[in-house]
Amino acid sequence: QVQLVESGGGLVQAGDSLRLSCAASGRTFSAMGWFRQAPGKEREFVAAISWSGSIIYSSDSVKGRFTISRDNGKNTVYLQMNSLKPEDTAVYYCAAGDVRHPNPSLYTYWGQGTQVTVSS
Repeated sequence: QVQLVESGGGLVQAGDSLRLSCAASGRTFSAMGWFRQAPGKEREFVAAISWSGSIIYSSDSVKGRFTISRDNGKNTVYLQMNSLKPEDTAVYYCAAGDVRHPNPSLYTYWGQGTQVTVSS
C-alpha cells in the first residue's frame, strides 16, 4: 500500500523558516512534488524533483526562498521554506508520480496535507 505522509507544518511569523517532509512508503517514485492550496483558491504547484535531482520551481513567488530536495535512500522529499510571507499560508500537499511536471493531474499519489500559517 502506497502512502505519503507529510510533516513539518505549523504556525510561524513572517520571515521565519519551516522544513516540510514527505515520507513515501510502498514504492519509489520517479517524481515527487509539492503543491499548496490556500482557502478559496485552486491547488498551486510549488516545486518538483526527479529521481536524479532535476528540479523545477513555480513562479518567482517561491524561487529563491523555497528549496526542494529528496533523499532517495529514505524515500523522502523535503521543502525548505525560508523568508516566509503571509501569502505563503496554505495547506501544503506532497505528490508522487512518474513525471516531474507542474500539472497536478499527472501525479498519482497524494499526501493528506500539512497546514502552514504565516502571521504578519
